[in-house]
Amino acid sequence: MNQRFYRTISKVLGIAAIATMGFMSPAQAQSWPDKPIKLVIPFAAGGTTDIIGRILAQQMAPILGQNVVVENRGGAGGNIGAEAVARAPADGYTIMVHSSSHTVSPSTFAKLPFDTLNDFVGVTPISSTPNVLVMSPSKNIKTLQELLTAARAKPGSMNFASAGQGSATHLNAEKFKLAAKIEATNIPFKGSSEAITEIIAGRVDYYFSPIAPVIGQIRNGQLVPLAVGSSKRASALPQVPTTAEAGVPGSEFNFWIGMMVPSKTPRDIVNRLNDEVVKALATPEVKERFTTLGADAWTMKPEQFDAYIRDEIKSNAILVKAAGLSPAP
Repeated sequence: MNQRFYRTISKVLGIAAIATMGFMSPAQAQSWPDKPIKLVIPFAAGGTTDIIGRILAQQMAPILGQNVVVENRGGAGGNIGAEAVARAPADGYTIMVHSSSHTVSPSTFAKLPFDTLNDFVGVTPISSTPNVLVMSPSKNIKTLQELLTAARAKPGSMNFASAGQGSATHLNAEKFKLAAKIEATNIPFKGSSEAITEIIAGRVDYYFSPIAPVIGQIRNGQLVPLAVGSSKRASALPQVPTTAEAGVPGSEFNFWIGMMVPSKTPRDIVNRLNDEVVKALATPEVKERFTTLGADAWTMKPEQFDAYIRDEIKSNAILVKAAGLSPAP
């Protein structure tokens, strides 16, 4: 009887120990952070999410008094990195800077290795950044109307790059296709850097790229900007019309970048991260770099960001269905 009792107690204690792994006591939360923080960016280095994430990491490190170490975990439209964060301890030492691709994946992937809504909690959006439709000069297309004419002359002959199946750049292009009533094939890459390389080489026709990684190539003539996908012109490219101005109304798309953490991260830490991001975005250094990148700082309270994510997942599901996209396996 005693042996059975002790075995039962041991099992219960073992289960309790497992259940508390990854959780923090109030005292631990109050002392946070007392070691370096890992910031996961679920895309390859060089893209807008990476650039924005690194700017933030650099600015937040002295504010928090700890190093913020960036780790790129690209692939599968951001899902590989997101899975790593979903499975990380909810202790405030693993955070994620993701893009609006986060709200696209539930509709473009048949099965995800995490629950988009329940495995993460939003900290705050960081920026809203227009995407710009770019092409290689070798295509001899200089306006959006010329692109539409070429696409309609040979339906299905054109293709476009994306930073991965189910990424925000993919859905931006699909929304444009629907509004413009053209046919084009998605060519997915692991991130913006690969996509831009193929566009410059002329091996892929066009790309709705975030402005940051292509502003230099636009200025030196390696890429031709035809339009921006936002509802208003970008401050970094004031001469470039919006897709609506250029003749494709209803094609507007909001590309955002935001911070998230594992869902059971203590609320005190979530709120502290929110406060520190807001402080970092208000510094002259970040404002100047965002202006150069064509990015607008954008923040919300954590609960507001969670609600925004829920709503956008629903609206993107409607768009994916309208575009006739089949979820990737």
